[in-house]
Amino acid sequence: MKVRTLAVEGALEFSPQVFADDRGRFLSPFQETAFAEAHGGPLFPVRQTNHSVSSRGVVRGIHYTATPPGCAKYVYCAAGAAIDIVVDIRVGSPTFGKWDSVLMDQNHHRTLYFPVGVGHAFVALEDNTVMSYMVSTTYVAENELALDVLDPALGLPIPQDPILSERDGVALTLAQAREQGLLPDYELCRQIEWELTRAEAGSSL
Repeated sequence: MKVRTLAVEGALEFSPQVFADDRGRFLSPFQETAFAEAHGGPLFPVRQTNHSVSSRGVVRGIHYTATPPGCAKYVYCAAGAAIDIVVDIRVGSPTFGKWDSVLMDQNHHRTLYFPVGVGHAFVALEDNTVMSYMVSTTYVAENELALDVLDPALGLPIPQDPILSERDGVALTLAQAREQGLLPDYELCRQIEWELTRAEAGSSL
């Protein structure tokens, strides 16, 4: 398993070894030992798994969870291809306002770890692109927030004429959300993530 540190503090990219033969291929998108070595602790307790299917040109995001409770994610592209994007929206973070992107496809089978408090968006590059998530928090509608993926201040790699949901189409810019006090606090995010790691380590004893 190869690991790459992304431009957003705490975000990680994992590339598993792929074993291919005339029958097909086998790989392991999540490997606990590799994750713990890169992250400094175990993966969060998984409270829910999510599965989305998107047509080519669909853009989902920028989505994030109010903190508290906060949410960490481990994301994998199970079919198709996508540009997956992590955005640092944590006020006080050393990389606040920065973003990074990863091509997730069926050649490299990369996965991404999103720490608590960051924003997530992706662009589906093919029809029937399937994104699979392990998340640390169960879904509560009022905790799920969105930012404008077309915010010019961020300059994300979004194609022209993206297909957006109604909610994403009217989302606030990063600056507007900050002015309204809607963005996560970096130190609180780190505290929650530490508590998640401790909880998972305790559950394995």
